[in-house]
Amino acid sequence: MFTYRLFLLAASALLTVAAATAQVRHVTTMRTTQGRNATAMEVYEFDYVDVQPQFPGGEHGLVNFINNTRVYPYEAYHNRVQGRVLCSFIVNADGRVSHVRVIRGSGDESLDREAMRVIGEMPRWTAGRVGRNAVAVRCVLPIAFRL
Repeated sequence: MFTYRLFLLAASALLTVAAATAQVRHVTTMRTTQGRNATAMEVYEFDYVDVQPQFPGGEHGLVNFINNTRVYPYEAYHNRVQGRVLCSFIVNADGRVSHVRVIRGSGDESLDREAMRVIGEMPRWTAGRVGRNAVAVRCVLPIAFRL
């Protein structure tokens, strides 16, 4: 009888830990500055929100936007430079894209700048959600440059 109660207690503790772990969200607090005002905002990681942010038109719309907006830098084109730029950005709770930065560059600064420009010109996304609340979500996107 004692071992049965011990088993039930251990199983109950394990389920409690599992339930608590399932609700863990990967959230980063970012400090933003605009003029003299410094504020902090919580940013969720893409895989840890209930509903991920979505580009208008979905993945197909995103690919079309990148292909129609991307302009191959002149020098890189003539020097036959190719590469892939891995960028991160935040889709804010209102759907605006901000905090664009290069995570892994292509090796050519002009390609890196062009990738950041393309992402910075994106229209508003549908915001990510945790429960019923719209939240800021960090996204990572590769921009390819191929000749």
